[in-house]
Amino acid sequence: MINTNNTSKKNKILIAAADIVIKQGVACLTLEAVANKAGVSKGGLLYHFPNKEALIKGMVDELTHTYTKNINKYMLMDNEDTGKWIRAFVNTTFNAQQDEFERSSALLGAVFTNPELLEKLQMFYKDMQKQFENDGVDPIRSIIVRLATDGLWLAELFGLAPLDKTMKERIYSELISMLREGEESENISSV
Repeated sequence: MINTNNTSKKNKILIAAADIVIKQGVACLTLEAVANKAGVSKGGLLYHFPNKEALIKGMVDELTHTYTKNINKYMLMDNEDTGKWIRAFVNTTFNAQQDEFERSSALLGAVFTNPELLEKLQMFYKDMQKQFENDGVDPIRSIIVRLATDGLWLAELFGLAPLDKTMKERIYSELISMLREGEESENISSV
């Protein structure tokens, strides 16, 4: 049985770490600052994350776990097999909550301080790319949709002329339409 006190304390620590990076920058991410922000003792923090690298790794793990969980949720809600993976990816990204964007932003800053953690994210994306390419949709369209979706995420993440709600909805509709057209051309070419 999972000890919910440990789970909630661990999550509080991860949220506090992300908040520090968001508001103060990576340079201010210290174990002591995170412990204070999370309202735990430094020993309590060290129980879950014995050093700063373990804390950042925990942030990476939490982000990839949450992202994968959300992709799986959208896949379960999708009754169409062809293109299910890429549509789940688009839906997960387009429907991300503000706190998910903030944590992603914090995490990106922290990951760039450790190339090994960046490699972990690169492997996560490499695995996702294989899913996209084998999803029954024209692989070129799938990659274009993935890159456009990532571009939207980065624009929002870094405040690079983020789109208003109406434009974001129109882009979403166009990307989903591209995937459907990609299904048709894939089916036609396989006849």
